[in-house]
Amino acid sequence: MLKKLALTAVVLGSSLLASSEVNVYSHRHYDTDKQLFKMFEDKTGIKVNVVKAKASALIKRMESEGAKSPADVLITVDAGRLYQAKQKDLLQSIKSNYLTTNIPEKLRDTDNKWFALTKRSRVAVYRIGSDVENQLKTYEDLADPKFKGQIMVRSSNNIYNQSLMAAMIAHHGEEKALDWAKGVVANMAKAPKGNDRYQVKAVANGIGSIAIANTYYIGKMVDNKDASQRESVKKVKIFFPEFKNGGTHINVSGAGVAKYSPNKENAIKFIEFMASKEAQELFAKGNYEYPVLAGVKSSDLVSSWGQFKDDTISINTLGENNAAAIKVFDKAGWK
Repeated sequence: MLKKLALTAVVLGSSLLASSEVNVYSHRHYDTDKQLFKMFEDKTGIKVNVVKAKASALIKRMESEGAKSPADVLITVDAGRLYQAKQKDLLQSIKSNYLTTNIPEKLRDTDNKWFALTKRSRVAVYRIGSDVENQLKTYEDLADPKFKGQIMVRSSNNIYNQSLMAAMIAHHGEEKALDWAKGVVANMAKAPKGNDRYQVKAVANGIGSIAIANTYYIGKMVDNKDASQRESVKKVKIFFPEFKNGGTHINVSGAGVAKYSPNKENAIKFIEFMASKEAQELFAKGNYEYPVLAGVKSSDLVSSWGQFKDDTISINTLGENNAAAIKVFDKAGWK
């Protein structure tokens, strides 16, 4: 009897311990996230244990851990990666009235396996003094021969470019998307290299005149210890292209509950908190991202860039078309 009681105590103790923590596998690497994790701990008493790595590494880790995985939440950037995690059966469907009520349908998984936490837009960044603003209107225009030798963009291996291509396919089909990709390749100022900030710095310094980049990187360059980034961003402006039959391309960072989450209730509470008003305000002000929660304003800097109309397609489509996007890039010779 004593042994049985002792065993019960151990089990209950383990349960209590589990209920006071949440294990987060995160691809995001921002100071704002650290602040939010601390806010969640202070608000709920639930300890946040974080494992940080690239999305591919986290997904492989969850696969190898299988049913023994301690992961409760997966956070990553780009709908393509969230879709990949879902396809590998690493996430589970959850019920949350708060999330389904407050996260727009186009910004969450169709089976409620992941939810967007922030938005970012992929835009054209042009050098002040060039005539790009009067010549560029749509994403399709980027393939126009008039921009030959003018475009700076990173490699086709980049998930942000893959999602932009996935959106192009959604709007126009693979054949026309291939023509577009070939046109962009012909218009490149130099072979793809570096990250989004590299493209912006190149344009600021006279290499090409148009960089394709995510908006929040511009905010990061404005508020940066590196003087070269601060000076470069003073020489450029942001333009929000649209698809001819849609709006400005947007992508997300998002989170889902791991399939074998040992702390499912805490995981749901955690994601709900990340989509709360206080968290969304910090995402907006601290990381220059667009909030997904209605009524939360963008930061003053982000607002100064101007308004745009979100593209009409569902974020889910970006993941669904990812494989096709990669094939198009390969055929187009976009390295």
